[in-house]
Amino acid sequence: MEGKLVSSWYNLHSSVPESYVQPPERRPCNAVLSTIKTIPVIDLGGDDRDDIIKNIIKSSEEYGFFQVVNHGVAKELMEDALRIFKEFHAMPPNEKVSESSKDPNNSCKLYTSSGRNVEDVAKYWKDSLKHPCPPSGEFMEYWPHKPEGYREIVGKYTQELRALGLRILDLISEGLGLGPNYFSEELSENPVVISHHYPPCPEPSLTLGASKHKDPNILTILFQEPNITALQVFKDGAWIPVEPIPNAFVVNMGFMLQIITNGRLIGAEHRVITNSSSSRHTIAYFINPNKEAIIEPAKPLLTSTSPPIYPSMAFGELLQHFLNKGPYFEAEFRL
Repeated sequence: MEGKLVSSWYNLHSSVPESYVQPPERRPCNAVLSTIKTIPVIDLGGDDRDDIIKNIIKSSEEYGFFQVVNHGVAKELMEDALRIFKEFHAMPPNEKVSESSKDPNNSCKLYTSSGRNVEDVAKYWKDSLKHPCPPSGEFMEYWPHKPEGYREIVGKYTQELRALGLRILDLISEGLGLGPNYFSEELSENPVVISHHYPPCPEPSLTLGASKHKDPNILTILFQEPNITALQVFKDGAWIPVEPIPNAFVVNMGFMLQIITNGRLIGAEHRVITNSSSSRHTIAYFINPNKEAIIEPAKPLLTSTSPPIYPSMAFGELLQHFLNKGPYFEAEFRL
C-alpha cells in the first residue's frame, strides 16, 4: 500500500501516469460548467422552523445538495478535525499504513483511488482514510493512535456530526410528513467518517479526484478545506462548482434517501476535480443504515397515483449491488 498512495509519489512526476488518465468524456476539460453560481445555502440558526424545512426540502428536490451555516458545531472543533486529518496524511507512508491496519475486518482502512472491489476505468487522484464511528464507541480501538489526540478530536467531531445529521434528517422527515425520529434508529446507526487527501496534480485537465457518482448512503455531511473549489454537482447537463463557505458544511442526499422518498429527493450526482498548486483535504461523514435494515419507499409517501418505483432490499445487499454495478445500477433497480 505504501508505494500505491498518491501522496507517496505525486511530486516525482511531471505528467499524470497513464492509469490515472480519464477517458475523454470524463475529463474536466471537456465538461460544461453551469451558469448557476452555486448550490443553496441554508441558515440552521434561523427562528422560522417552517421556513428552514421548506428550504431544505426544496433544495433536496431540485439539487440534492445544500450548504448549512449556523449549524451548532464549534469552529474550533472543525479546525481541529481538519488539522488532525492533515497531520495523519502528512505522516510517513509506513506509519499511515500501520496506524490504519489495526482492524482484522478491514472496516478501518487507508486506501487510494476509489477503494472499490471492482476495477475502475481509471484511477482517482486521492488517498483516503475510512473508519466506522458509531455513537457506542465500538471500533474506536481500531482507529489510529497517531497523530497525538486523533481519537479524542475525531471522537468528539463525529459525535457532533451525528447530532447535526439527525437534526437535518428530522427536519427532512417533518417536511415529508414522515413523523419524528423516522431516521433515528436502524436507518442511521452505522455512520462512517472518511478523510480524503487530494495532492497537487501536474495535469488536472486529464484526471479526477472522484468521478461522477451518487453516494450509496442516507446522507453525507462534508467539511471542505477553505479556499479551494473542487467539488461539483451535476444538474441540467452541467456542473455547478460548490465553493467552500467559511465554517459551513455541504449536505447531500444519498441514493438510499432517494429510494426512501420514492424519488422525490435527489441523490445528486457529483464529482471532484484536482488542481496543480495545492493539496486539498475534506472530511466526509456518511450516515448509513445497518446492513439488515430494509430500504424501500416510505409507505406514508405512497398513494394509488404515486406507487413505489423501487423494490425493497436489505441495505447490505443493496450496497453490494450498488458498488458492483456502478453507474448502471439505478436504471436496473427501478420497478
